[in-house]
Amino acid sequence: MHNALLVVDGTQYSNWNRQIFEEMRAGGVAAVNATIVYWENARETLSRIAEWNSLYERHSDLVMPARTMDDIARAKAAGKIAILYGLQNCSPIEDDIGLVEVFRDLGVRTMQLTYNNQSLLATGCYESSDSGVTRFGRVVIKEMNRVGMIVDMSHSAERSTLEAIEISGQPIVISHANPSFFHEAKRNKSDHVLRALAARGGLVGFSLYPFHLKNGSRCTQGEFTDMVARTVDLVGIDHVGIGSDLCQGQPYSVLEWMRNGRWSKETDFGEGSANHAAWPEPVSWFRSSADFPNLTAALEHAGFAEADIAKIMGGNWIRILRDAESSRYAAAPETCEAQRSAAAMS
Repeated sequence: MHNALLVVDGTQYSNWNRQIFEEMRAGGVAAVNATIVYWENARETLSRIAEWNSLYERHSDLVMPARTMDDIARAKAAGKIAILYGLQNCSPIEDDIGLVEVFRDLGVRTMQLTYNNQSLLATGCYESSDSGVTRFGRVVIKEMNRVGMIVDMSHSAERSTLEAIEISGQPIVISHANPSFFHEAKRNKSDHVLRALAARGGLVGFSLYPFHLKNGSRCTQGEFTDMVARTVDLVGIDHVGIGSDLCQGQPYSVLEWMRNGRWSKETDFGEGSANHAAWPEPVSWFRSSADFPNLTAALEHAGFAEADIAKIMGGNWIRILRDAESSRYAAAPETCEAQRSAAAMS
């Protein structure tokens, strides 16, 4: 069953290399939304995209850019992985709304309005006061809708998330987080947020990152699938997916960059505890992308129907990404028809 699925991982930030790509292929992954930014500015983000161009050149038998959503099925048929880009912060657009379209043209499909802290657009989940979406944030959301870039509120505070859901004319995502009822964590989401998200057509991607799981690294497959089932009962089967949040092979210096960026001279331990001063031990049944079949098997064992498993493992992600792509083409039919044709020939 797993081999027939179009598996989409809504978030990874791994230390990309051939071994990781081979693990993704072994795990039947058709596409991944690859994080390219945490605190990078516009120029640095261009360098991250250039690094991916180099990876495509060196590993063309394993990975390819997803220039259109049709490339995911093409990648699957060719035994490759389609790569989509995601920004975990709004730092690349700096204070220039025109850069939203620039980065969408370069393949960015999702952008978080915040990464833990207050940003120019909204409030992060680690701030003590949530002032909501800013004036700049409101116009950026509308511009993201126009160009077909999906709003991501994974690291945002509650009021900001609810306001973004309301402001956006297109469904938004929480690409990698879990419900608060499963485990209380700053980044996990309340029932109120999840219901609002689903009511506007959005999606939550379940995270396998241990700090967001009940019992952390000791979380069992049964506990995870119970969480999935309860969330489906809450929001419906069409609004859930996987956003593993895998960070394979990354050194501690990268963890420091994720937490501290350039904004703090002090060490930020992420979840507020010295116990979180290092990468957590992964759950035993999901250590790498090669373990994606374990998720399918666990969902099957939990009693999910095949059609529902297909939605969870990638179908819902494909739908919401395709809808965003279609809205981009609808915004300017002549221009976008040329873009479609160019993508088809590339």
